Amino acid sequence: MPAGVQKQTPHERRKGESALSEFADYVEKQQLRRPFPGRDSAPSDSGYGTESAMTEGHPELDILDSLGLTDAPAHVRLKQLLLDVGDDAEVTLQQLSSIVQNRLLEGHGEALFDLGQDDNGETMAFSKEQWDVALDRIRRASQILKAECRILITRNVGGSEEAEVKNEKDKSCGGKLLIRQMPETTEDVIETRIAVVGNVDAGKSTMLGVLVKGGLDDGRGKARVNLFRHKHEVESGRTSSVGMEIMGFDVHGDIVASNVPGRKLSWEEIGKRSAKVISFTDLAGHERYLRTTVFGLLSSSPNYCLLMVAANNGLIGMSKEHLGIALALNVPVMVVITKIDICPPQILQNTITTLTRILKSPGAKKIPIFIKNRDQTIETATQFVSQRICPVFQVSNVTGESLDLVRTFLNILPHHGNYDAQAPFEFHVNDTFSVPFVGTVVSGVVKSGVIHAGDTVLIGPDGLGQFTTTNIRSIERKRIPVPMCAAGQSASFALKRVKRKEVRKGMVVLPKLDTPPKVYREFVAEVLILSHATTIRTKYQAMLHVGPISQTCAIIDIDRDHIRTGDRAMVAFQFVQRPEYLAVGDRILFREGRTKGLGLVKAVGYDERKPLNPAALGERG
Repeated sequence: MPAGVQKQTPHERRKGESALSEFADYVEKQQLRRPFPGRDSAPSDSGYGTESAMTEGHPELDILDSLGLTDAPAHVRLKQLLLDVGDDAEVTLQQLSSIVQNRLLEGHGEALFDLGQDDNGETMAFSKEQWDVALDRIRRASQILKAECRILITRNVGGSEEAEVKNEKDKSCGGKLLIRQMPETTEDVIETRIAVVGNVDAGKSTMLGVLVKGGLDDGRGKARVNLFRHKHEVESGRTSSVGMEIMGFDVHGDIVASNVPGRKLSWEEIGKRSAKVISFTDLAGHERYLRTTVFGLLSSSPNYCLLMVAANNGLIGMSKEHLGIALALNVPVMVVITKIDICPPQILQNTITTLTRILKSPGAKKIPIFIKNRDQTIETATQFVSQRICPVFQVSNVTGESLDLVRTFLNILPHHGNYDAQAPFEFHVNDTFSVPFVGTVVSGVVKSGVIHAGDTVLIGPDGLGQFTTTNIRSIERKRIPVPMCAAGQSASFALKRVKRKEVRKGMVVLPKLDTPPKVYREFVAEVLILSHATTIRTKYQAMLHVGPISQTCAIIDIDRDHIRTGDRAMVAFQFVQRPEYLAVGDRILFREGRTKGLGLVKAVGYDERKPLNPAALGERG
C-alpha cells in the first residue's frame, strides 16, 4: 500500500458492506424502469431527481393477464384435470396442456411441475393409482406441446428417484417433474449465462474442463489445458483472458456429449442437439487481470455467478473482490468448494466457517445451503429464484465426488433475468473479430428487442461520438447460423462495409432511426462508495465500467464537499477519452486501486448552470 494512504477501519468497512445490500436491491428495481433506445432521456427541467425520467410502468401487473381473472366460469381445479378419465378426458387434456404451455412460456421453454401439489401449496393427497393416472396425463399433455417430461424426485411412489420422506404421517404420493420443450429452431434453445470467478488456483478452468468435456482431472491440470486460448496461459497454468465454454442438455435433461470416449463435440454439434445451453464465462483469478474480470462480469450480462473456492486456501485474495462485485451487480451466487480430496478435514472446516460468516454478513445477507445429496440439489435449484439463497457444493475434480450434483443443479437451474423482446433493439458489443472470407464480426448480448439478418443498423459511437450505418450480413449463436436473435441471447453479427479497426468493445448496435442516437461525455449518477481509504472530492479519477464500456472517468461535481466509505451521493462524471452511449437506469461500477463504488445513472448530460453543490461552485477552477 502506498505511503500516506490510510487503511480502512473495521467500522468504515462494515459501514460500506451494510449499505451494499440495500443499494443493490434499489438499483435492481430502478433498472426495470430503464428507457428504451431512441427515446430522449436527457435530464428534465427539474434538475437531477432521484427518479428516472421515464413514466413509471407496472410490469409486475402483467401477470394478472395470465391468471385468467375474467368473467368466464370458474376454472376447473388442477386435480380434476390431472385425474379425469371420463367422457370429457380429451377435452380436459387440452385444458391441462394449456396450463403446461403457460408454465413453459413463463420458464422460457422449461418448467418445474409439482405433481401432487396444488398451486396454493396444498397436497392433492394422491394414492399410488392416482399418481400413475396424473403422471400419464401430464406426459400426454406435454407431448401435445412437443415437450418431454422427466421425473426428478418422488415421495411415497418408489423407484430410483424416491426421496426420503420428512413427515412419516404423510402417505400421499407426489413428486417434481422437469418439463422441457423441444426447440423448433436453434434460436429457441434456452440459454443461461454463468460467470465463473474465484481466486487464482481455485480450480476454475479445471472444473469447467471436467464439467464440459467429461472425464476427470489427473490432479496436475490435465482437464484445463484445452480451455486456454494463449501460449502463456498454457505455460503458467493461469487464465488471463475471458474464456467461453458451453455445456448442453437435451430435451430429456441428459448432457449432450460424444458417444466416442475422448472425443470433444464442437459448439455447433452441442448447439444443434441441445434444448438448453449453459454458457460459462471463465474469468481470470489473478489480481493483475482484475480489469479483464470486471469487464467479463459486466459485459456478458450473466444470469448467475459461480464462485470457486479452493478448500485448502479458503476465501482469500480476489475471491472476496469477485464476490463483492457479484453482490453489487445483484447476480445470484452459487459456490463450489474444490480440491476436497487433498484438503485435511480441519482446514476444510475452517474454509466452510469463513465462507458462512462472509455470506451471512450484512453486505451479503445470503443463506448458505450446503448441498450433500440429490434431494437437496433439486429443492435448492427450484428455490434459487430467491436471491437470498446461496447453494454451496463441495467437489473433487480428481475423484469426481459431487460433480453429478452440480450437473443436476445446472440442468434444472431456472432462467433468471429481465429481458424485453417487445422493446426497440439494443445490442452491446463485448468483443470484435476479423474472420477470413466473412469480414468484421462483433459479439455480445442483446439487451432488448429482436434483430434479423439483413437488417440495417447503426454501430457506434466512435471517438467523435458518431455512428456508422451498416447491415447485418449474418447472425450466429454458439457458432450456428440463425436468421434472428432476441433479448437476453448472446450472439455474433457479421457486419457489411465496416473495418475491424472501426469497431471496439463498449460500442452498441441500434436500429436505424430518423434521429441519430445521442451520446454523452458527462452524466449524473447516484453512487454508493463501497470502500475508500480517505475522502473522494471533485477531479478524482477512476476506471468506470458500464456494461461493456470500460473508460477512465473524472468526477466533476458532487452534491456535498466530499464522500467517504458507506456514503450515498449524487455525482457528476465526465468520460476522459470519448463520449459513450448511456441511458438513465444503467448500472455503473467504478474502481481505482482499493477504491470501489457502485451506482445508477440518473441523468445523461450535465448542465453546469445547475450544479449539484452550488455552495462549492466558487472553490472550483
